[in-house]
Amino acid sequence: MFELLLLGTMTGFTSGFFGVGGGMLLVPLLIYVGFDMKEAISISIVQMVFSSVFGSFLNIKKSAQVFKDGIFIGLGGMIGGLFSGYIVSNFTNTSLQYIFILIVILSILRIFFSPAEPIKEQKKQNKILLILIGFFIGLIAMSIGIGGSIMLTPILVGFMHYSLKRATSLGLFFVVFSSIAGFISLSLHGHMLLVEGVTVGIASLLGVYIGIKVKGLIHSNSYKKYILLLNTTVLFMMIYKTI
Repeated sequence: MFELLLLGTMTGFTSGFFGVGGGMLLVPLLIYVGFDMKEAISISIVQMVFSSVFGSFLNIKKSAQVFKDGIFIGLGGMIGGLFSGYIVSNFTNTSLQYIFILIVILSILRIFFSPAEPIKEQKKQNKILLILIGFFIGLIAMSIGIGGSIMLTPILVGFMHYSLKRATSLGLFFVVFSSIAGFISLSLHGHMLLVEGVTVGIASLLGVYIGIKVKGLIHSNSYKKYILLLNTTVLFMMIYKTI
């Protein structure tokens, strides 16, 4: 129990600071302490519901404007996330781990080659495109136990010209939709560890609060380096446990 509480607090800080659901860190850590991939996905998704709702509430208080596009991306993510239980049921643990590794590698490359602050002016986005992007990310992300921000942030920064901090705030808002859908889908397919997930989720709330506070104190260029460091660490952790 203490182990889960500690992991929850750590994951919550990661979620608040980096604008992610927390699954990209929590899933590898849960595998390290003895859970298999599908169990880790289940616990991670429950935790994401807690951290993303609380974190987005804190972010919205600062800037409601950033979430206008998030509604449409989140709608797509919720639809995609509803199909995640099917993928989890039909893929092996090892296959899901390899998909996880591929997503992290692509995220590192995209963020590395994108500026922390946009060079071009952000334009009004096509709502249908936002829904389609959300659908694809929600489908894949919920199937490997991550919220989707790790996939969404590089798209927002690299192709839609969001600032990195703004993109991570919107990414965390997206996780609200995708994680709720993932929770429903995995529950219907019998892959839910509710008690463990709630334990980690409650513990994550304190970490989320601290993470969001610290994020506001960091310069954009330094923030980018921290994100790359986190992603690279997670990548090596998963490679070590998979190969």
